[in-house]
Amino acid sequence: MNYRGIWAIYAFEMGRTLRTLGQSIASPVISTVLYFIVFGSAIGSRIQAIDGVPYGAFIVPGLIMLTVLGQSISNASFGIYFPRFTGTIYEILSAPLSFWEIVLGYVGAAATKSVVIGTIVLITAAFFVPLHIEHPMWMVFFLVMTSVTFSLMGFIIGVWADGFEKLQLIPLLIITPLTFLGGSFYSIKMLPPFWRQLSLLNPVVYLVSGFRWSFYEQGDVSLVTSVVMITAFTVIAIGIIAWIFKTGYRLRK
Repeated sequence: MNYRGIWAIYAFEMGRTLRTLGQSIASPVISTVLYFIVFGSAIGSRIQAIDGVPYGAFIVPGLIMLTVLGQSISNASFGIYFPRFTGTIYEILSAPLSFWEIVLGYVGAAATKSVVIGTIVLITAAFFVPLHIEHPMWMVFFLVMTSVTFSLMGFIIGVWADGFEKLQLIPLLIITPLTFLGGSFYSIKMLPPFWRQLSLLNPVVYLVSGFRWSFYEQGDVSLVTSVVMITAFTVIAIGIIAWIFKTGYRLRK
């Protein structure tokens, strides 16, 4: 394995983040503060505890998932799309790197950024509500797996997109609505039976539920189901990328 090549891509992508700290770091922190002001204070004071957890603390896992999903997709999609846009993708493809080493560099950097930002959001939330993580290892597992999986999906979007507007099309029209409707700020147990069953078709429900379970041992679905689903999403994303490399879809166009 060409570790120097992987490190070169990884370091370049991480360096891009350091050059845009205001957008990369400050923006998620400000968004977190605003969410707590609106949901935690204004709305949370009028809502009773959910499953024995104060509402302000209850929304923390969903808020972190909302940020991590968006950051993972945007970082990975822009990371691979920009070389395609400038034409430097051909230099990368002609380098002594396998396709999987290229993916490892881009996805690894995007996932690292998302984990860092998710951690910053978690620390920021601790200033507003008392937090207690019952299962830290499971929390790290879901945080890392979600970051990697959606970075892989972001890589796919970056390859698929043929314009900057398409980079935001799927995140804005699909991922963000699914996240808001996936129990990020409420429990799907609070919904009527029909809508509760319909919500189970939303893949984000399983991510938020598993992540919230690691905090409070409370989830909308079982931990095993959440683990199986996040693993399945990862395998599907890897399969799609394998197909892209095998066919050269858009990479050489």
